[in-house]
This record gives sequence, C-alpha cells and structure tokens, in this order.
Amino acid sequence: QVQLVESGGGLVQAGGSLRLSCAASGRTFSSYPIGWFRQAPGKEREFVAAISSSGASTYYPDAVKGRFTISRENGKNTVYLQMNNLKPEDTAVYYCARKFRSGTYYIANSYDSWGQGTQVTVSS
Repeated sequence: QVQLVESGGGLVQAGGSLRLSCAASGRTFSSYPIGWFRQAPGKEREFVAAISSSGASTYYPDAVKGRFTISRENGKNTVYLQMNNLKPEDTAVYYCARKFRSGTYYIANSYDSWGQGTQVTVSS
C-alpha cells in the first residue's frame, strides 16, 4: 500500500512558477510510475504529467508541454511537478497518484492511491 501526500500549492500571478511535491510512504514507491492530474470546479479530472518508475520517461499533454516538468527522487520517495509560466486556466486542485495498471498513462483509471490534492490558483 502506498500513501501519497501533495504539497506546494498556492496563489501565484500569471507567468509565475510553483513546484508541487508528492511524498509517498511505503517501500514499493520506486516500483511504480506516478502521475499528476488536476481538477477544476465543474470539470473532469485532467491528466497533467507522468513519470516512469525509473524516471527515464516522462509524459505530458499538449496543454502543459514545455511549461511543466515532472521529476522524481526515489531515494526520498518524492515526485515533483515544476510548473512555469502559469496561466489562469491552470487553476485547479492538483493530485498525484500511483499508476498500477498497465497501458496508457493518460487516463485516471490507470491510477490508484490518490492523494488529498493541493490547490493551485493563478490570478490574471
């Protein structure tokens, strides 16, 4: 069982940066890919980024490619999401989760062990 806790959210002006952290408990953390999703009010949960278990491969949708960077430190059981050039449309609650199912990285059903989320608000 893996438990994930997100932190690092906050209020930032458009064009600013934030770094989110996803801290995990459990000895199997390094065995699994980890993903970040976000959910804005009234919208479905949206894929933001994912990283393979080793950190060698990363995945992003077009909406954040070139602005967001996912990384991980398995020795610290932590995954990071560096977000630069933030836009008001990035405002959402951001969640990290463990990818437990084989197949696509881009859908929420491939993940479990969701954290409680951290709020990111970008003002214009």
